[in-house]
Amino acid sequence: MAVESVGYQLDVNPTIIDHVALYVSDPQRTAAALLARLPLRILEETDDFVLVGRSPELGKLTFFSASSPREQGQLLRIGMAVPCAMASSSVDLGEELTVELVPGPRDGEVTLDHVALRVPDPVSSARAWLELGLEPMERVGTIERARIGDAFVELHPGAAAQTRRPLLNHVGLLVESVDDAHASAVDAGLEVRRLVEAENSRAIFLTGPDGVEVELVQHLPSFALV
Repeated sequence: MAVESVGYQLDVNPTIIDHVALYVSDPQRTAAALLARLPLRILEETDDFVLVGRSPELGKLTFFSASSPREQGQLLRIGMAVPCAMASSSVDLGEELTVELVPGPRDGEVTLDHVALRVPDPVSSARAWLELGLEPMERVGTIERARIGDAFVELHPGAAAQTRRPLLNHVGLLVESVDDAHASAVDAGLEVRRLVEAENSRAIFLTGPDGVEVELVQHLPSFALV
């Protein structure tokens, strides 16, 4: 049975998990370890982060530089869909960061499949994700899930270990209009932490379910990464 949304509902329709941003001690090393296993490429690299994906339009991973050691905290794992993935295969990137490889469509691309989080109350968390515009999915045992496009957020019961060095930075959801998302968030009484204007994108950052930072990002017509 799927969880139904209650309470506020943002008047936005996020279409995909655009990216998951992570803190790691060495972004270049972490990116290299992932690229050694998957046909991905570096889309952007700065002194602060490395952005990795198959293409800018698909789900990506951002590795931000941060002091070590990192700890899991709320994040259990990242799942990536791979056309040729074997069941139960995974990539250990160190620092308790695991990327699970799940079978994707044979003619598909390598992209984000899911992000798995540890939360105290999966039912309440799922409702909160639905209120951000995700769609309900059938639960699996005690695990709740909320779908966005072909990907989903997976919510496992458990108390996340308290840490000041978490792996998870934020979850980025692609929206059509940041202005509409901002107005809707304010109307709903959500905490908008900041607005970011970049060369090829605009975004707002919200305090999301269970304190997870959520970025609602809009790609501008000039959006192009190399």
